[in-house]
Amino acid sequence: VNHAGRSFLIDCGEGTQMQLTRLKIKSMRINHIFISHLHGDHFYGLIGLISTMHLLGRKTDLHIYGPSMLENIIKLQLEVSLTDLVYRLYFHPTLDHTSEIIYEDERLTISSLPMVHRIPTTGFLFTEKPFPRHINMDAAETYNVPFAFFNEIKTGRDFRTEDGQLIPNNLLTIEASPPRTYACCSDTLYNEFLVELIKGCNLVYHEATFMSEMANVAKEKLHSTSAQAAMIAKLAGARKLLLGHFSARYDNLLPLLEEARAVFAESYLAEEGVSYEV
Repeated sequence: VNHAGRSFLIDCGEGTQMQLTRLKIKSMRINHIFISHLHGDHFYGLIGLISTMHLLGRKTDLHIYGPSMLENIIKLQLEVSLTDLVYRLYFHPTLDHTSEIIYEDERLTISSLPMVHRIPTTGFLFTEKPFPRHINMDAAETYNVPFAFFNEIKTGRDFRTEDGQLIPNNLLTIEASPPRTYACCSDTLYNEFLVELIKGCNLVYHEATFMSEMANVAKEKLHSTSAQAAMIAKLAGARKLLLGHFSARYDNLLPLLEEARAVFAESYLAEEGVSYEV
């Protein structure tokens, strides 16, 4: 996930480094890695990436968020390989039964999302903070507002002219674009508890391992069907849905897409190497 020049990595399976190289994404710019759960296809590439950053002489701190057991796994892997990292690695345990903010800066918050799977699993919700209002340049010129006052006005202050006239803020500013949200719902059983947590999301990624004809298998293995993923997006009032984590049994993914679109029209297949605007 790229936001305001920063890169966040969600999950790190085998082959992640090869994909980063192929897509010309600089791994050293990744400062925060989020691991949803401890099934191999979601974290077996992590120690390799950590080690590569070490060999390349990384200086910037690296933050990893994931199930509590992951911290001991990383420590053991580093210990048995006699690796003393040249950078600081901070581990932040996540909870799989509740939603909480696990990262925050001046532009963004990232919250955990509880998934229902065979082992502790979390999804992640990226939420932009509201942008300040934009200056209405025509109004600023009309009322001779000095540039030095622009930042104060953006925060909501009114402006008083030299002759004492008070110009209300809503005349001097234009509403900014609404904050965007992205939800990554990793491996999970159909879970309507998610709906309120991702309400109105711009983009939702949701696993769609099976078609509806295999709903019983999905329930047994604690996965979702494409129609169930679409229902979550529909109930949440999401704008777009990305389907992923397809079972290897499907050579043709179009039936999964058609099944989802029958429930939620703005459904799309997540394609390897393709970027999606939120």
